[in-house]
Amino acid sequence: MARVPTAVVAAGGLVGGYGVARWTKKRQLGGVVLAVAGATAATRWRQQAGGKAAGALTAAYVAAFGASHPLAKKVGSWPAVFGVAGAVALASWAVADRHA
Repeated sequence: MARVPTAVVAAGGLVGGYGVARWTKKRQLGGVVLAVAGATAATRWRQQAGGKAAGALTAAYVAAFGASHPLAKKVGSWPAVFGVAGAVALASWAVADRHA
């Protein structure tokens, strides 16, 4: 069975985490989705691209989550989440998935 690209895992964690938090009205549940996807992606990034790359991509994942909040005030919640998820997916593909 083919592995799901880390770009999809990371973007899915950001989008899924927000979606779960919004639809269930339980931010903690969305945080669990965000954390599990982030940890899964980080483990795979380390395997595919090494520790430094995994650290940088993990920092980008966390920064994207943080940046989505002020961005949402300017462009709306879903556009902000999709925008940062796309940026993280692109970085993940460029650094880890492209070589896998």
